[in-house]
Amino acid sequence: MLLTGRLPDARCMVGVVAVTLNFDYLLFAAMLSLSVSASVRVSNELGAGDAALARRAARVSIAGGLAAGVAGGLLMLAARRPWARIYTRSPEVRDGVGRAMKVMALLEVVNFPLNVCGGIVRGTARPLLGMYAVVGGFYVVALPVGVALGFKARLGLEGLLAGFLVGAAVSLAVLVTVIVCMDWAAEADKAQTRAGAAGAGNTARVEPPPNKAPAPAESEAC
Repeated sequence: MLLTGRLPDARCMVGVVAVTLNFDYLLFAAMLSLSVSASVRVSNELGAGDAALARRAARVSIAGGLAAGVAGGLLMLAARRPWARIYTRSPEVRDGVGRAMKVMALLEVVNFPLNVCGGIVRGTARPLLGMYAVVGGFYVVALPVGVALGFKARLGLEGLLAGFLVGAAVSLAVLVTVIVCMDWAAEADKAQTRAGAAGAGNTARVEPPPNKAPAPAESEAC
């Protein structure tokens, strides 16, 4: 949003990106759901010691994320004209939203599996790996490429979004490579070790209830 304010006709461009991102926020709810589902399923299988099912769950989740990304991109393409009419009557903003949502549709195809891959690495107890991949893809790749395309190449907002697309693709490639090369048997052993250590710690903290002194016998009536 800050870089958009530096573009020519900044007022129009800020309106365009605001309308476009509102649709992206709707799709983000589906991305988050898939990410959490993948994380829970993979972590459950690893905790159960079933490396094969954990690997299969990861692959199915990535395939489902890619299919959902294609569906989300097609939905964004189909809605780009009516979506802009909901927010504004300005023909400049409407045209800008139509162009920006074309690029965002491609970005959704990458964003969905990227969020799913982040959920998978969280399920293997490696949340920092996903964070480093996404932050590195954004700050190291997306911002420089977006600035170069948006300002140097004079592509405007579409250039900025294209830079984000490149950064998201790099992050996705890193996470997919990590997941494909992952030793799932070792991850299952680690998960069971962690679960066993946690269970032992909880057992050690549980103290048996104190023994109650036996109640005195009632004296018999004389």
